[in-house]
Amino acid sequence: MSEHQRKQIEIIDAIEAQLKTNSFRATAISPVADFNVDTRMSLTAVHFPAKYLNSYIVKEIIEPLKAVFPEAYYYSDDNLHMTIKNIRAPHDPPRFTDEDIRKAEEVFGSVVPGHTKFNVFLYRLLLFQNNLALMGTTDEELDSIIFDLDRGLQDSGIADDKKYVNTSHFFINVNIARFAQFPPEFKRKAGEFSQRLNFDPYCIDTVSLVTANSVFKKVSQVNTWNLK
Repeated sequence: MSEHQRKQIEIIDAIEAQLKTNSFRATAISPVADFNVDTRMSLTAVHFPAKYLNSYIVKEIIEPLKAVFPEAYYYSDDNLHMTIKNIRAPHDPPRFTDEDIRKAEEVFGSVVPGHTKFNVFLYRLLLFQNNLALMGTTDEELDSIIFDLDRGLQDSGIADDKKYVNTSHFFINVNIARFAQFPPEFKRKAGEFSQRLNFDPYCIDTVSLVTANSVFKKVSQVNTWNLK
């Protein structure tokens, strides 16, 4: 494990500690009565994982958790994604325009192809107040991509509108489920699964700019770029 990964784990552990003391202050998506018809739209950049990885996540994590807590909203193998860079968090009405999308596409088109593909190391589940996420450390390239995107987005007048726990080191997360509240058994099962996760390193080689609602049931891809 690299020193960079150790720092990422420290940040993720700090987030968990904040969640336990109700002191977590980063931007979070609030629950709605029915996530299937959530009308809040975002402008964001993600990586859509390979089919084999999505199928594994559904089979080994999502399906067993459904048996424990079927009332939650669970992501499916066609809308699982790895968040790379937020631009506008989900909101109704959307907090972005067609011109913002055009500017963002221009920034991503100038930044992303100049960066190299990188590895993500998925290693644990993290239970937030209203969602469960699969967390991963990465190579340092992710930070480099995000810093360059931030500069370009700020220069274009469309800076990221999210608040983050740490702005020096970033990591990958894959949202698994969303809910208003969770039962104790769900927390226990998620903890058990987290302890026995065993993922091979996964290579992120593309970045897609999309507009989407909070659970990616409604997604429109603006463009996709390959990392070299």
